[in-house]
Formats: sequence, structure tokens, C-alpha cells
Amino acid sequence: MPAIIETSHLRSASYGLCPGARPDFSPLNRPDLSLLIEQNRLLHAHAVPAMETLYQQIVNTHNMVILTDAKGVIVHSLGDDDFLEKANQVALRAGVTWSEESKGTNAIGTAIAEKTATLVHADQHYLAANHFLTCSAAPISDYQGNVIGVLDVSGDQRSFHKHTMALVRMSALMIENQLFSATFENAITLHFHARPEFIGTLMEGIASFTPGGRFIAANRNGLFQLGLSFAALHSHTFSSLFGIPVSALYDHYRTAVPGLLNLCMHNGVRVYGRAELRLANGAQALTGNNEITSMPPVAPPVPKAPQRLSGLRYLNTGDPQLELVIDKVNKVLGRDIPILIMGETGTGKELLAQAIHNDSPRAMGPFVAVNCASIPETLIESELFGYEDGAFTGARKKGAVGKILQANGGTLFLDEIGDMPYGLQARLLRVLQERMVTPLGSGKSITVNVELICATNHNLRERIAKGLFREDLYYRLNGLVVKLPPLRERTDLETVVNKILAAESGGARFTVSAEVLQLFRQHKWPGNFRQLTNLLRTAAIMAAGEDEIGMRHMPDDFLDDIGTVQERHAVVSTERMIAAGANLEEMEHTVIVKSLEAHGGNVSATARALGVSRNTIYRKLPGLK
Repeated sequence: MPAIIETSHLRSASYGLCPGARPDFSPLNRPDLSLLIEQNRLLHAHAVPAMETLYQQIVNTHNMVILTDAKGVIVHSLGDDDFLEKANQVALRAGVTWSEESKGTNAIGTAIAEKTATLVHADQHYLAANHFLTCSAAPISDYQGNVIGVLDVSGDQRSFHKHTMALVRMSALMIENQLFSATFENAITLHFHARPEFIGTLMEGIASFTPGGRFIAANRNGLFQLGLSFAALHSHTFSSLFGIPVSALYDHYRTAVPGLLNLCMHNGVRVYGRAELRLANGAQALTGNNEITSMPPVAPPVPKAPQRLSGLRYLNTGDPQLELVIDKVNKVLGRDIPILIMGETGTGKELLAQAIHNDSPRAMGPFVAVNCASIPETLIESELFGYEDGAFTGARKKGAVGKILQANGGTLFLDEIGDMPYGLQARLLRVLQERMVTPLGSGKSITVNVELICATNHNLRERIAKGLFREDLYYRLNGLVVKLPPLRERTDLETVVNKILAAESGGARFTVSAEVLQLFRQHKWPGNFRQLTNLLRTAAIMAAGEDEIGMRHMPDDFLDDIGTVQERHAVVSTERMIAAGANLEEMEHTVIVKSLEAHGGNVSATARALGVSRNTIYRKLPGLK
């Protein structure tokens, strides 16, 4: 066995574990699990998109992707259905502890103990109960090098593949980089590499500095490229490390479309860089000709949860219509072609727009969403274009940056574009054509560089015919037009339900009964995914402590909607019985029974739907309890 495994076995024996013993696979109770997830909220939020991407690369290989906290307690997992049953035998689910002290040698616990990526295959596991597994795990560290969690792929040992560890390590590094970038809000964060094409990839170095230029932290690749220890770097500044004053960095990013920086590091190596200047409102980092001003000590950074949603691959859940949409979108990514998303309310237009941004070359830039229907007509112009001090009564001092400028270098998503006031459409068209924005009250135009995605639930051609939408703007927006299918037309309903439950159930695992799924397939879903998500979120709460969501967990309004449809069928059956000469009592009995079935046995809901009292239901069905 490798030395790392032998050492781990010795530790396992010292914990008093017996290789043949049946391990404790009991998970945390629900309150403690909820607390665990909340304590690891940032790790979970940044890790889930990477886990989804990783899972898509190993799907149908009898494997699971697992995220744990720093102590080896599983926070989140997803995997192949055919492996889940086997996995449940060893409790690869949220709330179960996989530290070495608890389970002996295993990839998660040993990765934490050794602080390094670890492969544990088959009988290398200390406990015999786990010998059927092969597990590849990599620790996830914060910017100070502390292990804050573990990413792991576990599967049937017969499905072992040597490339799995590489995928896990890359995914763990991706999570670390995303956590690093989100950690330092009032700071300058530089992404750099000797080869420009590696900026924005896992190979890039990342370093953060105070607004005045003092070094704060660097990621693993950043430390490697700089060639200095974390402690040594704390005596450095942006200028001493990269050869230009921080004031020159600010000057560079005052241009509307800045290119990559060309920098020379302290060791003579030339690198390219792209900086993010995320400074707090009113921060004054420079005074006179001094590079570094007197600034208060940097408080420990508090990372913010990302707004990032998953990419296009995650959205592709097996529906042919959606697959065609995603295929079309993939072909225009990064080609400066505006995208117009059509679809009913609640079909996921903003989710698709965010996924397009995340998979585009602008993923590291801002994603700014504007709902043109929700902003009052009197304010939408100032929201989009910004304004100067004193531009109108009630304007803020020093003015405000408009949404278009906020999206500079990234993606601007105009939702419900069909509801934009007609007079404002001409200004938007001019911005799109000239790539220039003029804030209200200003005589100065500013160059902007944005990727444009629009969405609407209107037929824009009909609005053009009614004089409500400009034809010239329409043809400027419809570089690629895609239409999202409504939920009632989707063929991947069960997959969608499972994904929503995984996201909304706080780490708990639920299945949905066949009876409920059948009703879901019959429903018209006028609110589409928004309606389904709210229903499942409520049902998961109702089913707390249970494994399956059934009819008893469905909200009454949903059962009423379904019951109305099914009662029509009951009426048809009654009419047929009348034609066949059946008596009135039989017909009443049939209608009540069918309505009860439609409402999952809920007597109150049945009584409301039929317009009778509960006592009437009990009287007509004396055997009902």
C-alpha cells in the first residue's frame, strides 16, 4: 500500500477502530443538519455549481460527488440513481461523518488528516464495510491555507478510473478560486499569468491588494508564480510586485474598454493581468503622488455568497426542445451576437441568461439584470443610463451609475423588454449602435462594451404592428431568437422535480410518489417553474422527517386545481351512467369517490370542490374514516 495509506491505517488502529466492525452511518438530526448547512453556506454556494459540472463529466459511471465540511461531515451530494441504493448502505448522504476517527482510512478523512488530495481504493479502506468503494478526494482551502471542506467522488470500486482524481483536484481548485475572488470586496484583485489565454482559467494566479496597494493574499497559483511565501509577501505592495504604481492601474481602468495589463513581476518575469477594482463607496485610496495612503488595518474579509447560477450544461436535463435551444446558444457564445429569449412567465428566462453569461468569455465580468416591466416609467431612463448630480429633483448627490455602465465588460440582461416605454426604445437603440452612454444631465458620452441578452413573454411582432415596439430595435435585438418551452410541454419533468428538490430541501433527500408525479404530468402549470418551485419548497417542509413526498403534502389550492380537471372526467362518467340507466345514488357515490381520489383523500378539499359539507361526504361514504 502507498505510505499515506499505511500511515492512515496506523492512525485508524490508534482510534480503537476494528476493521470488521459495523460502522455508525447515522446522520445528524434535521435541526443539526440545517445548522451545519448554514454554517457552511458560502462553501456550499460556491461548490454546488462546480459539483454539478463535475457530475456531468462522470454521469452514468456508478459514482457520487460529495462535499463535506472541515470535519468530514457531508454537506451535499449528488449521484447516479443506480448507485444511490448501494451508497445508502454506507450512508454517503448529508449529515454523515467521514472523518478518520469515525470511519478509519477513507479518502475524505485521510485528505483532511494529510491536507492533500487522496485516493483510497477498495481494500485500502480500513473498514471492511467500505471495501466496495473507490474514492478520490481533494481538500478545499481558504486563502490562509486552512482546510474548510473536502470535494470527493465515490463509486463502485469496479468503476475506478485514473482520471477521476484529476477532475476532483481541478474542481476543488475552481471552488477555491471562486471563494478567493468573493472574499475580498473592498480590494483590488489581480488575475495574472505569463500566457494571456490562461487568464480566467484554473491556471491563473490571483492576488488581492488594499485600495492603496498593500498585499493581502494570493491563491495557490498566485503564490507559485510570485515565488514568495505568504509571510514574505506581506511586506510587499502592488508596485513592488508588478512594477507599476497602483495609480497607473486606476488610470488604465478609467478607459471604457481596457485591454489586458502588461506587467513585469519582481523576479523579471513578464505577465499579463486583468484587475477587478471592487472598492467600497467613497473609498479614497490615493492622495497626491503617494501610491499608498494611510489606511486602517484590513479587517478579516467576510466572503459574500455568489449570485452565480449554474451553466448551460446543468440546464440541459433531457428535454429535446431545451437541448436544441442550448445547442444554438453554445454556437454564438463570445461572438457579440445579441440573444432574445422568448417564453411564458416563469419558464426560466433569467436562469438561461445567467447560464449564458457564466459559460461566456465574460463570465468574470458583471451580470446586470434589469426588469423593464417592474421599474416605473418615470425612473427607467435614469436606472438604465445613470445621471449626473442635480439632473432632476430628488437625484442623489454625485449622481448615479446606470445599469448599462454597471454591466460594462460583462452582460446586460433586459428582462420583459417588450414592456419598455416606446420613447426610451430610441435611446436604447442608439446606445446599442454607437456603444456610447450619456447619463442624464451630462454632456459627456462614455464608451461601453456589453453583451446583450433580452427576454420577453410578448409577441414582439404583434407589438410592432400595434405601434408599441420599434421595428428597428427589434431587428437590432434578434441576432439569435430562442424560445423556452413551457413546463407543461417538457419531457424532463421528473428530472426537473428532482433537481429543484435537491436545491430547495436543505440537504434532505426526498422521492416523489408515483401518484403525485402523475398529477404533475396532468397539470397545466400556468406559473411554470416558479409555481413548481414554490410548490415543492412547501411540500418539502410538509414532509420533514419523511422520505417520500405524497398527496398529503400537496397544498390545497393545487389539489383544487387538479380536482377541477378530474371532476370534469367524473361528470362525463356520470353522464354515461345516466345513459346506461344507473340510479342517482350510484352517481353521487361515483362523483364523491373520484373527487376524493383527485384530492388525495382530503375530505375538506373534496367538500369545498363539490360545494357540500364534510358531514355530507361522511354520510354518503359511511366506511370513510
